[in-house]
Amino acid sequence: MGKDVIIALDFDTREKTLAFLEQFTEEKPFVKIGMELYYAEGPAIVREIKARGHKIFLDLKLHDIPNTIKKAMAVLSGLEVDMLNLHAAGTKAMMEAAVEGVTRPDGSRPLLIAVTQLTSTSQERMERDLLIEGTLEHVVMHYARCAAEAGLAGVVCSPLEAGMVHEACGTDFVTVTPGVRFADGDVGDQVRVTTPARAKELGSDYIVVGRPITQAADPVGAYRKCAAEFIG
Repeated sequence: MGKDVIIALDFDTREKTLAFLEQFTEEKPFVKIGMELYYAEGPAIVREIKARGHKIFLDLKLHDIPNTIKKAMAVLSGLEVDMLNLHAAGTKAMMEAAVEGVTRPDGSRPLLIAVTQLTSTSQERMERDLLIEGTLEHVVMHYARCAAEAGLAGVVCSPLEAGMVHEACGTDFVTVTPGVRFADGDVGDQVRVTTPARAKELGSDYIVVGRPITQAADPVGAYRKCAAEFIG
């Protein structure tokens, strides 16, 4: 499986997004469209960026009853995105319904991945706020196994957990890891973070990088630095 860097397009308008992407005259980076941009611009921005030749991870983290998820995934799959996600906490039944919904008539489907625990979640927060008493690593591994059993392609997890996920679910089970910062960068609101080079060593298949690239003085240069560290 080839490794790749996914840029998080954390913008709130079409204009800001396209102005950012137009700086990339040689590359067509894999990009992530999250809640902020999708809720501001809707499916039209997905279609426009896809038409420009970018692979897209549509990061909406769905979580609802199985039937609703099945129908929503069928709609989102029709946008021809390359990756979609949902919350593993929605149960195995919900994830199985998602697989059914996201599969297109020709049998193809985007990579469907599950969020285990957010990279802003610490052991203390998980116990205090969610009343989950297991260790963070145990919970992530349990969610990952449930996702694999439901037929998903992989999980979103911390880079620090990527190796354990592969041990538990196999090397073909995809790990998509946010919480990546350059060694000299600000960690922001992330708790479980590491560098691109370290994420590569730990076994991440895809890293998601936002502010260290989008807010850099030279975004293209920052992207190339990140890709050089992670992909080699």
